[in-house]
Amino acid sequence: MTGTISVRYSFSIGLMLAMLMASWSGAATADGTKKPPYWASISASEARMRVGPSLDYPANWVYRRRDLPVKVVQVLGNWRKIEDSTGTQGWMHVRLLSDTATALVIGATADMHEAPNDQARVAYRVEAGVVGRVSNCAAGWCALDVTGQRGFVRATSLWGAVE
Repeated sequence: MTGTISVRYSFSIGLMLAMLMASWSGAATADGTKKPPYWASISASEARMRVGPSLDYPANWVYRRRDLPVKVVQVLGNWRKIEDSTGTQGWMHVRLLSDTATALVIGATADMHEAPNDQARVAYRVEAGVVGRVSNCAAGWCALDVTGQRGFVRATSLWGAVE
């Protein structure tokens, strides 16, 4: 009987350790291993920014825009202190964030070119406030995908993961 108890006890300890390690790896989403500041994006269709790092704190802002870029400026457990494009800061749970690189068009309407230079044909014009997925930023240009419409936009016209 003693052998059975110790096997069960060992199994329980192993199971608890496995669950603990799994929860740690889940907390790395919108990446707990990165050193702030770094870029993230909102992964939920509705995400509440709170005044402190807990559900006990009131929400001071509700975002209803998936893929909106945010800058993570501080990490505390599963909570991230974020800053949006207006400079507003607050806390958001890590499960509401993603590592997907996105950017917000700022300023005036931006030209989206077929190639990363001013002489390339303008494929689209993108209004301020439009959010897209960004990649391949180099020499002052970023590839931007706005719901399948792709092109290159000057990095100075974007706020988000353009560094």
